[in-house]
Amino acid sequence: MTAARRHVEIAGAGFAGLTAAAAFARRGWSVRVHEAADRLRTAGAGIYIYENGLKVFEAVGAYDAATQGAFPGQAREMRDDANNTIARIEWPAGGTMRMFSIVRQTCIDALAAAAREAGAEIVTGSEVAGAEPGGVLVLADGRRLGADLVIGADGVGSPVRDSLGLMRSFRQLPDGAIRLLVPRTEDERRDPETQTYIEYWSGRRRLLYTPVSDEAVYLALLCPVTDTQARRIPIDIDLWTRTFPQLAQLFPRIGGRGRWDPFVVVRLRRWSRGRVAMIGDAAHAMAPNLGQGGGCGMMNGLALAVHLDRHRDIPAGLAEWERRERPLTEHTQRISTLYGWPGRWPPWLRARFYDFAHKNRWIDRQRLRTATHVPLGWTPDCAAAAN
Repeated sequence: MTAARRHVEIAGAGFAGLTAAAAFARRGWSVRVHEAADRLRTAGAGIYIYENGLKVFEAVGAYDAATQGAFPGQAREMRDDANNTIARIEWPAGGTMRMFSIVRQTCIDALAAAAREAGAEIVTGSEVAGAEPGGVLVLADGRRLGADLVIGADGVGSPVRDSLGLMRSFRQLPDGAIRLLVPRTEDERRDPETQTYIEYWSGRRRLLYTPVSDEAVYLALLCPVTDTQARRIPIDIDLWTRTFPQLAQLFPRIGGRGRWDPFVVVRLRRWSRGRVAMIGDAAHAMAPNLGQGGGCGMMNGLALAVHLDRHRDIPAGLAEWERRERPLTEHTQRISTLYGWPGRWPPWLRARFYDFAHKNRWIDRQRLRTATHVPLGWTPDCAAAAN
């Protein structure tokens, strides 16, 4: 006699939640995902997906759709206040370290398609109010849905997490960003310089220029939370043009696009309680300086399915999952936060630090430790299937 099919209820249809949905469904679980919005959508415009995240896409069957039309990373530069290059990173074609910049909505659509193809149900317009440790997801309309496992992947303001009292610390960082997509011009498609990701600095403001396709460029305009003029929506075109005159042609294209988000770091006492597990920003939101917020969420969602596929005892499986996966995630949080500190320093000192950091092998290993990690649940067969 075969064991009864196990069931998981997931709150949140973002990177972590949809990855978990696809991973559990591919392992024979009955899966239902709840998304409060009336359709699947994401904020933030663009995203960097490094080798670790690409391996997760391969493992859940989303790689081809996620990378279709995406921009393959070739090089990234950091430039100082005088527009001089102070650091440069390259990803050689055919190397072992792949990286793509992708429209975030493309990733969400690819993960959702992979989850549905594997048999998961995704319900939109379904607002979650909390969860109970015994394995119950509580909806805002009062319904209580029992499951073998409940997953809270419901973002920084997670009702699931807060209903369980798991928060250890919620820290708002001094900086935030306006993120958006703008059309890519024909000149930008041809100009060799605009094939590179460039991080421009000017005082405590910075701008990240990232092609994400032939048609679009992802812009992140970063500044201190206290810089109320720079964080205004619609953006102050004159202000940003004065700050980055070399990019004057970009700002008129922005119009009313973009939204401001402060950066936060979330740490929990535990990643689970009873039969409820937390993943993604709800469990470990981080500064964006390593581009690994989404990557860590996806890795932990995939690993969660692997561990619970091996354990009939749900709490024991959750404990083993956290023991194995949490150290790398917290390392990523620490390094990502530390990498942002020099942004508060005088420009000359900041330039020296980043120049040193990109040349120091030990620091480079710490920075790339997550990007080069092989996620639990990925095998070479996953890559072969994706290609």
